Amino acid sequence: MIQVTIIKSDGAYKGFSFSGHSGYAESGSDIVCASISTLVINTINSLEKFTSDSFMSRADEDEALIEVTFDGQLSPEAKLLVDSMILGVSDVAESYGYVEMVYKEE
Repeated sequence: MIQVTIIKSDGAYKGFSFSGHSGYAESGSDIVCASISTLVINTINSLEKFTSDSFMSRADEDEALIEVTFDGQLSPEAKLLVDSMILGVSDVAESYGYVEMVYKEE
């Protein structure tokens, strides 16, 4: 199961994390893991390329973990990118399962 945590404070995004493997299929054939990975990596790359927002990211392949923490209030562009990522992840979760989404308020 892929664990997705979206962290907010007063309704504003503060970060997100993804951990684990879906278990949908064997490694190399797991379309759920591939879909989620693509959405997350594309969002991080897009935040770097298309916004000036400051954030820190950490990835640990052995733990199957990606974490992103935003340094401040997100620009409208960055918020849209994160909203889009959440929409895509939610659609994968609804279509296939194997993904648990948690919203955490700090």
